[in-house]
Amino acid sequence: MKIVVNTRLLVPEKMDGIGWFTFETLKRITQQHPEHDFHFIFDRKYDEQFIFGENVTGHIIYPQARHPLIWIYWFELALKHKVKQLKADLFLSPEGWLPELKGIPSLAVIHDLNFEHFPENIITSHRKFFLHYFPKYTKRATRIATVSEFSKKDIVNQYGAKSNKIDVVYNGANPNYQPINTTEIEKIRAEYSQNKPYFIFIGTLHPRKNMENLFLAFETFKNETQSEKLLLICGNKKWWPRQLEDTFQSLTHKKDIILLGRKRNNVLFKLTAAADCLTYVPHFEGFGIPIIEAMQCGVPVITSNTSSMPEIAGEAALLSDPFTPASIAKKMIQIDTDLALRKQLIESGFERVKDFSWDKTANLLWASIEKTLN
Repeated sequence: MKIVVNTRLLVPEKMDGIGWFTFETLKRITQQHPEHDFHFIFDRKYDEQFIFGENVTGHIIYPQARHPLIWIYWFELALKHKVKQLKADLFLSPEGWLPELKGIPSLAVIHDLNFEHFPENIITSHRKFFLHYFPKYTKRATRIATVSEFSKKDIVNQYGAKSNKIDVVYNGANPNYQPINTTEIEKIRAEYSQNKPYFIFIGTLHPRKNMENLFLAFETFKNETQSEKLLLICGNKKWWPRQLEDTFQSLTHKKDIILLGRKRNNVLFKLTAAADCLTYVPHFEGFGIPIIEAMQCGVPVITSNTSSMPEIAGEAALLSDPFTPASIAKKMIQIDTDLALRKQLIESGFERVKDFSWDKTANLLWASIEKTLN
């Protein structure tokens, strides 16, 4: 069987959640199924690390598809032509975007519909593209996979997709996220946090990640506790609107917020494991991989009580209202002062993460591929 895959988001050192989903699942699927041929479609010169075996062939369609006008050309015309030229038996799009392919079964992995719920958080050109094309992708797909029961219900409710057409393939977490010893913790804190304990946020600094309310919550936490704790922010400062800058500059304790930018994975593992707590409180998530990565490290988690996050965290995290800084601050104070609670969350987290792994994700995605062909 010839499986053609949209691998546009496999870019070294620039992968976020969907990129890692693509990497971790395809690495396993291609190696577990050497009897099938896989054709990966990139929009730039690709790194050989993404050619996972002899049954994988890489192809490039130029130009790089990083703007709505080029997206339309790339997906609606160039990619469509390439898939047909390769005579694919199936087309897989791990980011959910797919051309109209009559006669070729297609599987779209739609991770979430955040743009439907918070369109104001997306620049106009991108928002128009998403709102126009994602209903089309949903209808075009022979089958859909998504990463939580919440997202499955959301796709059904928003676009009228049939529930039996959608498979849930939960994300996994990088196995390198593990507890580290006291010596390593001290070394990380000496290098990145002035030898002080810290809360940590990891993710793209996008408006829906709720940085403004996290900053305001941290300000309240500092005012009410006089704690020496810092807040470390790991993520690309791509989305930093004026309002967020104004809020940041207004903080009394802004010197205790350290913006580290994007960090390589070999650093992120240890930054997470050396943290006192992950403060991950987006407005909306289809899954929220940092939640389970922190749990694997033995780090307590504060997350949001909205969208998929209660489903993913289960009973192993403190849930806060992401729209209310006081709610987030209250949980930060609890984590800081209640040692028994910290211990309970850590133990519960170790149990919770047993439900998630990239091996499970890859197996579920392959099962979805087989259903797409039937």
